Amino acid sequence: MSTSPMQVSEARRFQQLRGHLSYLKLNDAAEALNRVLDQARTERMSLTAALERLLEIEVEATEARKLAAWERFACLPEPWTLADFDFAAQPGVDEKLIRDLATLRFLDDASNVLFVGPPGVGKTMLSVALGRAAVDAGHRVYFTTAAELAAKCHKAALEGRWKTCMRFFAGPKLLIIDELGYLPLPEDGASALFQVINQRYLKSSTILTTNVGIADWAGAFGDATVAAAMLDRLLHRAAVAGIDGPSYRLRGHQNQADAMRKGVNARVS
Repeated sequence: MSTSPMQVSEARRFQQLRGHLSYLKLNDAAEALNRVLDQARTERMSLTAALERLLEIEVEATEARKLAAWERFACLPEPWTLADFDFAAQPGVDEKLIRDLATLRFLDDASNVLFVGPPGVGKTMLSVALGRAAVDAGHRVYFTTAAELAAKCHKAALEGRWKTCMRFFAGPKLLIIDELGYLPLPEDGASALFQVINQRYLKSSTILTTNVGIADWAGAFGDATVAAAMLDRLLHRAAVAGIDGPSYRLRGHQNQADAMRKGVNARVS
């Protein structure tokens, strides 16, 4: 069976088109080309509609890869979202304030957020949920603990990478510093934390969780001057969420234990 010159030309044109897409690194579009052409023939799509669909596939794949990269960079410890937080179980949380923060308007004017309260009340979960919302909105986010931040800064200073370290922590649109006050900072830890906060001052937002009341920072960090300077910059434009309710984490563990106990009792009966 012979092949007409027109068929040869169309086959060559198809391969050339795939080659062009691959050369331009539009790999997902190249992979979908055959499927889109079949769809265009079946649905009698116009050339414009077929081309738009092909490029839409590439854009969607690019956005998915970008989101995955942002998620990896963010280092969020859990996949929590605000929908996972049970406000009824934690009456110490100002739900109206949290809902407002979830709009991410605070990122627009480089405002900060401080979650203050004892361990287990949901500070980390809320900060991670806000971080997740920021990542999904296309912002660069980075999560760290205060102890990890201090250790990285200390190591960078010893290795002569201090400026590089400061640029790294100044870069994200949102920096989340968790567990400030849970562990004692090394001698230069408070100073390093202040310099990170100072680098970001009025430029980008920081969420900080701490079990230390603001009035007690001077004693907790061992340097009243550094503590005052840090608070001055953090609180200049900030929302402070004090959480004094029952332990959210312990309630969750108790609910799991109750569910397991009910399941055992049901099987026994």
